[in-house]
Amino acid sequence: MPNTWRRFWRRVSRYMPKRLYARSLIIVIAPMILLQSVVAFVFMERHWQTVTQRLSKAVTRDIAAVIDMIETYPDEAGHQNAVRIAQERLSLKVDIMPPDPLPAPGPKPFFSILDQILSAEITAQINRPFWIDTVGNSNIVEIRIQLDDKVLRVFARRSQAYASNTHIFLLWMVGTSLVLIVIAVLFLRNQIRPIQQLAEAAESFGKGRPTPEDFRPRGADEVRRAGQAFLQMRERIERQIEQRTAMLTGVSHDLRTILTRFRLQLAVSGRKADVEALDNDIEDMQSMLEGYLSFARGEALEDTGGLNLETLFAKLAEEAKLRKRKLSVQLSGDPEVHVRPTAFSRLMTNLVGNAFRYAQTVHVNAAHGRGSLVVTVDDDGPGIPSEKREHVFRPFVRLDSARNQDSSGTGLGLSIARDIARSHGGDITLDDSPLGGLRAVVRIPA
Repeated sequence: MPNTWRRFWRRVSRYMPKRLYARSLIIVIAPMILLQSVVAFVFMERHWQTVTQRLSKAVTRDIAAVIDMIETYPDEAGHQNAVRIAQERLSLKVDIMPPDPLPAPGPKPFFSILDQILSAEITAQINRPFWIDTVGNSNIVEIRIQLDDKVLRVFARRSQAYASNTHIFLLWMVGTSLVLIVIAVLFLRNQIRPIQQLAEAAESFGKGRPTPEDFRPRGADEVRRAGQAFLQMRERIERQIEQRTAMLTGVSHDLRTILTRFRLQLAVSGRKADVEALDNDIEDMQSMLEGYLSFARGEALEDTGGLNLETLFAKLAEEAKLRKRKLSVQLSGDPEVHVRPTAFSRLMTNLVGNAFRYAQTVHVNAAHGRGSLVVTVDDDGPGIPSEKREHVFRPFVRLDSARNQDSSGTGLGLSIARDIARSHGGDITLDDSPLGGLRAVVRIPA
């Protein structure tokens, strides 16, 4: 049983709105509609039906009294007095007709409380063959009753036997509901807008883009507090990035100064064999230092801007020629993307350069559309085992057959690439390539 309910609610949730504004409207409108439905049902079932029953019973009682007068005074004068009294005192138009057969029963209305209740009252009080016409919107109800030697035809106002003012209540109920719904829509729109603006500001920050200029905490107190906390968090993060960048700039300057001093000392040294070995070590140290600083510094301070993918892929094609590799590129959609240009170029250079290092054939497929950019890099290299694909994204990881490093590398190529992708609000995943090697898929909003 619990599983059945769980499946039912899971199926229902597929068709429920996902946005906060629509859900808030449902929370406000659904109870209102439910309450109005219950009130209308109770009113229709109790008040409307009860009033109609009492009115129909009174009209039927008056008709029964007229029949008694006609049967008590069967002469012509008695009939005339009965007709006069019915019209003057009971507001009934009465005619005494020849004993012709009653008309055939007409079609019953689909929904008519008057037809049902009036028929039941005539059967209970008079208990004679009868025919009534309550169909349509006429203000007159016609009733014919078969007497012994005559037919009594009675015309009564519909309001005498039917609670005809009920529609006014329904109109007032529907009208006030519409007014309340309009007020709720306007009020909720003003309350939801600050939350939507906060979500857009947080999304922009997650993508590395500046906060919208018109953003400021608004709305209810809780929303204002959340917006203020977001701004304070962003300021702290940006301040930490600035401090880290300043510190790394100083460290980079000092270490490069020491390495330059080593080079000068080696240059004046006389033993060439030792100098050559030490010079190679210094080259490796400088390369590793640049990799460490690049990974730690990242590209978080770079502003977003436009980048032409065709120009980027042309540079990668030039690199493929220099490395004597085969590179094919397929681009669909707008070639202009909105990213941090330097950072994204470095991401693609790391991925494609990593493929060049271990493969002879590389294929790049880029699809830009509907607010997202998906770039797939396939190669025919040795690939990476599935159990180690997440492991290679960790900084400074050195696998036996790692593809994110070479003999003089630092193991930071894929780490830097994923860090850049995630700073754009996306990610990088690895999979098997149709070419037989490794497939790297970059997905970012753009």
